[in-house]
Amino acid sequence: MIDKELLDILACPENKTPVSMAEQTIIDQLNEQIANGKITNRGGKIVENPLDGGLIREDKKFLYPIDDGIPIMLIDEAISLDQ
Repeated sequence: MIDKELLDILACPENKTPVSMAEQTIIDQLNEQIANGKITNRGGKIVENPLDGGLIREDKKFLYPIDDGIPIMLIDEAISLDQ
């Protein structure tokens, strides 16, 4: 879980819009696809490790993964939610 104060200041590095915590159902669906080798990030790399959580961009197009409690706010690490 991300501290609310940190969440309030985080924004998408690409378009500077707010991000919010992903619902567990979305994380579960992505983790199922990750286990099947079907998810790539924006950098084109297959995502191999299951997600602990994620932050979804305001337009709901991309999710920034949370790894060991740390949000990975890099454009190439974002996961498209249209896969």
